[in-house]
Amino acid sequence: QLQLVESGGGLVQPGGSLRLSCIVSGTTLDYYAIGWFRQAPGKEREGVSCISSSDGSTVYADSVKGRFTISRDNAKNTVYLHMNSLKPEDTAVYYCAADQIYCSGYVFSFPWDYWGQGTQVTVSS
Repeated sequence: QLQLVESGGGLVQPGGSLRLSCIVSGTTLDYYAIGWFRQAPGKEREGVSCISSSDGSTVYADSVKGRFTISRDNAKNTVYLHMNSLKPEDTAVYYCAADQIYCSGYVFSFPWDYWGQGTQVTVSS
């Protein structure tokens, strides 16, 4: 069964950087798109970024465009979220998710099948 494990979260000062990892097991990453989502206390979960399996196409939420970069290493079955210029409003639990879909405009509204347990990111001075 497909499983996802996130890591790399932590406490960082505003303007700093973090790299989150999502390790996939139980299947090959070749057939799955991976999405990153986040949920802050008292707020709904929101989509952050997505990377397709077929052509590596990516989608980003407007709030992170130009600051976050998603990448995948199929050989390591791992997807990364590189987060730069972090802001306090980026504080949230970050989750990765997997499904056999294509990353396009409405991908974050899709009912993704598989989810990780989340990793906390706190941006504070």
